[in-house]
Amino acid sequence: MTLTVDELVAVGRAAGLAAVGATTAAPFERTRVELKQRKAGGLSGDMQFTYRNPDRSTDPSRTMSDATCLIVGAYDYQRELPTRPSDQPTGRVAAYSSEDHYAALRAALEQIARPLRTAGFKALVLADQNHLVDRAAAHRAGIGWWGKSSNVLVPGIGSLVVLGSVLTNAPLQIEPLPEVEDACKTCTKCLDGCPTGAIIAPGVVDANKCLAWLLQVSGVFPAEYRELLGDRIYGCDDCQDVCPPNQIRRKKPAAQSDEGAWVPILDVLELDDQALMSRLGRWYVPERDPDYLRRNALVVLGNIGRGADERTVNVLAAMLAHHSPVVVAHAVWAARRLGRDDLLQELAGRDSLDDVVSAELQRPVVAVA
Repeated sequence: MTLTVDELVAVGRAAGLAAVGATTAAPFERTRVELKQRKAGGLSGDMQFTYRNPDRSTDPSRTMSDATCLIVGAYDYQRELPTRPSDQPTGRVAAYSSEDHYAALRAALEQIARPLRTAGFKALVLADQNHLVDRAAAHRAGIGWWGKSSNVLVPGIGSLVVLGSVLTNAPLQIEPLPEVEDACKTCTKCLDGCPTGAIIAPGVVDANKCLAWLLQVSGVFPAEYRELLGDRIYGCDDCQDVCPPNQIRRKKPAAQSDEGAWVPILDVLELDDQALMSRLGRWYVPERDPDYLRRNALVVLGNIGRGADERTVNVLAAMLAHHSPVVVAHAVWAARRLGRDDLLQELAGRDSLDDVVSAELQRPVVAVA
């Protein structure tokens, strides 16, 4: 059975992918050098993913020794934003995480892999894993251009896509492609629109300042970025929201899942560990510890909650009595932000406190006006 790239591209498009391309399985040398340089420069923070082993994540042969090529696909996830609930404070979820878009992407890529396997070749679906720098593969396959935000932008669609590949040892004929024209030109809206200035140069992100990454890091959420976090409980879309190519086309209707675009903050803080992970555990949660979901929710509550609300006061009191010092520390911050220093009297009177809690009690906090 003879397969062509055009046939596989057609399969991917029929399966719902917005763009499909192909490239050889040659190493991504430029990306490998950049990853190592940024890691050495401290720009990766504690981020692992493709930074963990750049030699592996930029060389497809480390995953499949006889790999010949990659069929790369982009799944468009841009949707209309569902109506925000108004019955309690709600945290905003980044569009790339409001549903499991990678499930749809993998299902489409599996459609491409199937005829390759039927023909007797290996075909491995790679998406959102440490095996491969998906953006590098998409760029070389002609899917799109590197944006200043560090995202790949697909012509006519923008950057609101998730990317993945089918790695295969099939002897497909890959035609060299010119790079997609960089349509960012002189635009710097993503750099200017990042709330923390995390995009420190075109295409270069300092993970230590990126709100999306800071929500996934263990330990205390940096005090200097708490107010800037606003209502974001998972992810950040600001650099993509201001990007012109993402604003010029009609969005698909919203399809809200259980996680959805909005998460009720007080509900999150009232759930036990099992229920909380059952509801939000699809996200990347540091150390798979639900207390980090509580930490993030408390920062959001401190930004958008109301100190006079009885349910909010009860939740804060429960969090101040929590067994986790990280949870207690962020409950201290949230209580003080909402003008409820009265809730801290019992805590301040204890003989001994964990260091992170003591530090939080001593930190100056500006209450919400």
